[in-house]
Amino acid sequence: MTMLGIDLGTGSVKCALVSESGQVLARASQSYSVRSTQPGWAESDPNVWLAATQNVVMRVLTESNDTPSSVGFSGQMHGVVVADRHLKPLRPAILWADSRAATEAERMAREMDAELLAHLGSPAVPGFAATTLAWLGRHESDLLARASHVLQPKDWLRAALGGSIGTDPSDASGTLLFDVEAGQWSKEAVTWSAIDPKLLPPVRASQSNGGLVKCGSQEIESAIGGADTACVVAGLGLVPGQGFIAVGSGSQTVRVLEGPTLDSSLCTHTFAVVGEPGAGWYRIGAVQNAGLSLNTALKWFGSSIEEATAALAEGVRDDDPLYVPYVAGERTPFMNPNLRGSLHGLSLGTDRSALLRSILVGVAQAVALGAITVQNIGASLPRPTPLVGGGTHDPVFRQLLADSTGLPLAVMDAPDAAVIGAALLGAGLTSLPVPPNWSDVVVPNRETVEYLRAQRDIMIEKITEQENP
Repeated sequence: MTMLGIDLGTGSVKCALVSESGQVLARASQSYSVRSTQPGWAESDPNVWLAATQNVVMRVLTESNDTPSSVGFSGQMHGVVVADRHLKPLRPAILWADSRAATEAERMAREMDAELLAHLGSPAVPGFAATTLAWLGRHESDLLARASHVLQPKDWLRAALGGSIGTDPSDASGTLLFDVEAGQWSKEAVTWSAIDPKLLPPVRASQSNGGLVKCGSQEIESAIGGADTACVVAGLGLVPGQGFIAVGSGSQTVRVLEGPTLDSSLCTHTFAVVGEPGAGWYRIGAVQNAGLSLNTALKWFGSSIEEATAALAEGVRDDDPLYVPYVAGERTPFMNPNLRGSLHGLSLGTDRSALLRSILVGVAQAVALGAITVQNIGASLPRPTPLVGGGTHDPVFRQLLADSTGLPLAVMDAPDAAVIGAALLGAGLTSLPVPPNWSDVVVPNRETVEYLRAQRDIMIEKITEQENP
């Protein structure tokens, strides 16, 4: 038996044919861009997602010449697709990196009590469905009046391919509209957002039937699917007490929890794992400025990741500039959508290589702050800590991540953990039976760890100056 997994990411969609043991038999991906037509906005055209998905599915099915028994979906969290009754998007999707709803987030933080916010699993931040929908209610109310559905990205995609309307606990828990502990839409949060609750999809188990979807010339039984990070948990076969660091467009430091322990400091998020409501929870330090910031900065200099890592291989230097990577605001640990990126310490001696090194170092420091915050609130990480994600393929950058976090990092034999998790859900499973092995362990260099810790302290000072001018 083979299974198809589809992972709808921020900057690309991936598809893989997966065996029952979790082995990837064929894979394909296609990139697309995030649009920013105004400062702080981040949007995508859902129809571009659909076309890209159809393309990668066809490539995988053609390469494998196989007929998978099922298909499951994984997707980027928090975004909003507003669609009519025919599932036609009424506007571009508003993504997790979008900060236009900063005013609504501030209002939500003022008007909701801390205990209720804790039950929603997250602090009040822009880019989540509740605050995005409140913004749409103020600025595009006519559009909401014409809407029949408000969906998360992977749920719109599944429905657009012919599947049923619905979502799962792992995606619902990232909306600020869902009581993470109770496992249901929060009446108080939905009322606050001022949307018609009928626009929200029913919440079903991640592995439950999502209807027949069109895959090339075939119609295949689907599952509802799960949020990308929760699918990584499933694809790695993790249990409570275990965790990982992922680096892609954003970065996530995850610790699977023993119970629904909510973060009263509201510096991290508590989300649901895949499965039935109440099946489990994980804590996540969510960093927005990983690959998103890196790729943005590389465009400024007309550079590539290959040129940047070649510069990094020369070694960090005391006179390298300091790159503060927050070009899209930030969540963990600052929860401030108004943070901005900056470069410090430029001199006549600063050359191109130094600039490129500083970009990679700044991004790695943001990842480290996410990992440090998760550990500081009592969610210890395993040693070594599994490292996954599309941003972790280069060995030089992996070493920088180990040096920045101060953690030994296990490079997993699971580059497609999210898409594997999605495929498992399609087959009715919620975890890989036998967790993957790691191919290497990257050990931090003590001297570099100390240097980067000092640089991180300076970066925090620069951020404090922004927040308290």
